[in-house]
Amino acid sequence: MEKEFDRREEDIANFVGLEHTNVRVPDQRLATLFYVEGMGFTRDPYMVPGVKNMWMNIGRTQIHLPTGKAQVIPGCTGIVIPDIKALRSRLKAVEKELKGTNYAFKFGRNRIDVTCPWGNKYSCFPPNKKFGRITLGIRYVELNCRPGTADGIAKFYNLIMGAKAGVRRSGGVAAHVHAGHHQWIIFRETNTKIPRFDGHHIQVYLANFSAPHAALKEIGLVSEENNQYQYRFKHIVDLQNGKKLHTLEHEIRSMTHPLYGRPMINRNPNQHNNNYAAGHSDRAFMLEGEELR
Repeated sequence: MEKEFDRREEDIANFVGLEHTNVRVPDQRLATLFYVEGMGFTRDPYMVPGVKNMWMNIGRTQIHLPTGKAQVIPGCTGIVIPDIKALRSRLKAVEKELKGTNYAFKFGRNRIDVTCPWGNKYSCFPPNKKFGRITLGIRYVELNCRPGTADGIAKFYNLIMGAKAGVRRSGGVAAHVHAGHHQWIIFRETNTKIPRFDGHHIQVYLANFSAPHAALKEIGLVSEENNQYQYRFKHIVDLQNGKKLHTLEHEIRSMTHPLYGRPMINRNPNQHNNNYAAGHSDRAFMLEGEELR
């Protein structure tokens, strides 16, 4: 008998991919210590190579780190890391130099929870079938939201953004927005005080670029008209009464954006001058040879 497939598992609706998060950092040296030496990410060698910004490549995804007053995403970012054991060693190696900051890490059975020098939290996991074939990349951004807002947030993404979104209630109430292949934006209800929005943002690519723009513009939510290929909005609102449910700046790009699909270099952080072997400097960020027939 032929194998039956659930074709709905491959539906991603209007969201093509969550490419990057953006948080300001006040010290590029400390950012290098944490993101490059500790986390093992790769500074993009082609874009913004100066001292005022860094783009960190994580597979096909990124974290952007412009210089400025520290910004903190109220929640955590989930990242797939190919070698958890090596990550553990790197985090220990930079501990002394990051002393006196918010830097911290906690080892779990099959994950490592890490806090950056300014308080951003990252949960790191080894590759898993539920993450698809990716071995390195951002899988989700989880944000704390107020009690009673998850249903309205999911409805906003469904109707305004054309996203595949719903509310899950096991282990707490959370709106799950499908943001790309095996990628999610999660809004988790909490009684914890949510700090005032500080300007952090996420960036996503849309297949239908114009319809959400028209819907956002109609209710007065477009915050920036950047260029032909990009616009922004900040507020997620209740579509029945217009009340603000959450603030998160979204950088919206079309699939015709010049940066869409740009190849990203990812180094192998396990290789250094003392163990150098030709042909092992780059890191693959997808599993090999899965049967696609």
